[in-house]
Amino acid sequence: MVIFSVYVVNKAGGLIYQYDNYVPRAEVEKTFSYPLDLVLKHHDEKVIVSFGQRDGIKVGHALLSINGVDVIGKNTADGKDILEYLKDSSNYPVSIRFGRARLSSNEKLMLASMFHSCELFDQNLKSALEVAEKAGNFGAGS
Repeated sequence: MVIFSVYVVNKAGGLIYQYDNYVPRAEVEKTFSYPLDLVLKHHDEKVIVSFGQRDGIKVGHALLSINGVDVIGKNTADGKDILEYLKDSSNYPVSIRFGRARLSSNEKLMLASMFHSCELFDQNLKSALEVAEKAGNFGAGS
């Protein structure tokens, strides 16, 4: 069994420690000609594929690099908006690398909060079942 991430959450639901054993799995690089046959959109400070799966590129994959240069959020390395860059036919042919993007700090906090909520629900359910068992027969045939 492989451990992908470790989250330590305190009783108040705050994220104390987080570690990612991040190994990018499926990254796909492909050269495209104009016009681009994938639909891309901005989502949470990233550019992702919203329509048009093909050749290992899946909906939800993030754009990681253009022509071998890593992208920074929604912009190319020289600060241009990626979607505007890809609309210009003079930039083609273009080599684009797609894959799963790393979680942002905010996404990690939301995930830790979800773990905390699930733990609280589990604790409340256990105490409710204990009260019900003490009150009488609880289970099949009652």
